[in-house]
Amino acid sequence: MSQYRRYYEEGGTYFFTVVTFHRLPFLTDPLSRKLLHMAWQETQKRRPFETIAVCLLPDHLHCLWKLPVGDADYSTRWKEIKRAFTKSYLLHVGPGEERNLSRQKQGEAAIWQRRFWEHFIDSETDFENNLDYIHFNPVKHEYVSRPYDWPWSSFKRFVKEGIYGREWAGGDDGRVQGFCFE
Repeated sequence: MSQYRRYYEEGGTYFFTVVTFHRLPFLTDPLSRKLLHMAWQETQKRRPFETIAVCLLPDHLHCLWKLPVGDADYSTRWKEIKRAFTKSYLLHVGPGEERNLSRQKQGEAAIWQRRFWEHFIDSETDFENNLDYIHFNPVKHEYVSRPYDWPWSSFKRFVKEGIYGREWAGGDDGRVQGFCFE
């Protein structure tokens, strides 16, 4: 088995992808959205971070976070968000998928994939590319024909701030304007 090493940069900006167990499509359900929002806010109060952008899809989410100066511990934040969501979800919905032996031994529910994907943002271009990826993702997965039509995304906030044009549909036309990385 390969050894994956995470990169930790204090005060860094990161792109994340977090996926449900077996890609079950429940994250955009009203109750799941509410529980995730509560878990996110709880964690953010205890361990601050800035959510720059986010897109919630039925079976995964993408986001950009900026961590506080002197802090690089995004792993604990994700652990707390997943834990708080899972605890509430199990109370309201039930156990979800059947757990395999490994999950039973670890005391894990079958709600989230065990890990998450992270990428350290190291430049303005990298930032813009990941911001575009987040907002274009519902179009990529064919949920909508343009990012503005997806209700569970920060895209409309970026349109309101004049960073994207309302009709942006990928590519350079109407792409990030005036957003300053760092």
